[in-house]
Amino acid sequence: MRLRPWIALFLIVPLSPAYSQGVPPDAPATVASSDDPDAAATATSKVPLDEIRRYVSVYNTVRQAYVDPVDDRKLMQSAVKGLLGDLDPHSAYLVKSDAQAFDEETQGAYAGIGVEVQLQPDGTIKIVSAIDDTPAARAGIRSGDIITAVNGKPVSGEDDDSQGPLRGPPGSKVMLTLVRVGLPKPFDVTLQRETIRIASVRSRMLEPGYGYVRVAAFQADTAADFERQLDALQAQAATTAPGRHLSGLVLDLRSNPGGLLTSAVQIADDLLDSGRIVSTRGRLAMSDSEFRATPGDRLLKAPLVVLVDAGSASAAEVLAGALADNHRARVVGSRTFGKGSVQTLLPLDNGDSIKLTTARYYTPNGKSIQARGIGPDVVLHPATNAVNGGHADYTEALLPGHLRGDGEGEAGSNAGDVLDGDAPIAAALAELKKQIAAVPSARTAG
Repeated sequence: MRLRPWIALFLIVPLSPAYSQGVPPDAPATVASSDDPDAAATATSKVPLDEIRRYVSVYNTVRQAYVDPVDDRKLMQSAVKGLLGDLDPHSAYLVKSDAQAFDEETQGAYAGIGVEVQLQPDGTIKIVSAIDDTPAARAGIRSGDIITAVNGKPVSGEDDDSQGPLRGPPGSKVMLTLVRVGLPKPFDVTLQRETIRIASVRSRMLEPGYGYVRVAAFQADTAADFERQLDALQAQAATTAPGRHLSGLVLDLRSNPGGLLTSAVQIADDLLDSGRIVSTRGRLAMSDSEFRATPGDRLLKAPLVVLVDAGSASAAEVLAGALADNHRARVVGSRTFGKGSVQTLLPLDNGDSIKLTTARYYTPNGKSIQARGIGPDVVLHPATNAVNGGHADYTEALLPGHLRGDGEGEAGSNAGDVLDGDAPIAAALAELKKQIAAVPSARTAG
């Protein structure tokens, strides 16, 4: 099954006729009375006609009595958006262009400025992360910045295509008005759009024998690229110390907004010999799944450190949680975003789609990280000159209308930090060396 990113985990399924009739397929019956289970099942599947009549009455009243004429399509679109928007921050109605944007981003190429965004209740757009080596990143746009206007036109969230103003032909320019915590007033940034080809995996050798892999997002080819680059690091380690392999690896997931669950699961499988990776549970049978590791550790059991921060979300948290709960890696950094739910993308006949939260996911130990995030084994702190002290103000627990999570109080009082720069990498390497020093017997080939 195919999955797509939007700071979330995605399932793509055809829209069942049962959904169009108001009944989720295989919906469980809510038993109102042990004496009449059939009546309870009927009540669960019954379309609420009284509420439908109330909606039609309001709809007709607005059409007939509002001070200005109202376009029927726009009025219906607003109603549908409101129906989904009040559920939680990740359920939404996506027009065709937004649905197509998923395809482009999943494949790792599109025309724009290179940002992951979150639409806010007031219609403004919050930057979750600026993708590495894109116009947005090069212009210094930061996580937490708020876009209040595009080309001088205030953003309100009323446009059908929320991504449209940021996208455009390569070479065209766009001016963003941004609000940044710590600055006294908004400021403008002009960027030139380009074809964004996201290299979701980058790697290098930090020191002889110590590898580094940065995963910026989980796309269709991320896992295969990870395997190629990890194998290349292993080969490089062998040339510097014949007969040996990597002594250890730093896996950098900072500001990784998530993406394809299958890619995160495959990378976890590459680094685990056995054990559960992740499970999902929802109201419907199709929402329940479990992924387990197969034998074979591509890192050959070398010590592993996972580097995370407040921008590590969803599939990034799945990977970090799988490695931590299976005692395969130490997690270093700051508390993660806390995105522990699964969205199902339901295509409609007109090309639009419904993005609906359908399940929660659980780490191998059976824990939900929803609105809580993953706490690191070793806590790092942001640089003293970091904007807003590095403290994040866009965690899951702070999103209006978010799903409640276990232990949420902890997240509300202990939100994570954004950890930029190379200093966290150096700290992760130091932690990696501590692990190696604790194991006296060095691994050799054969």
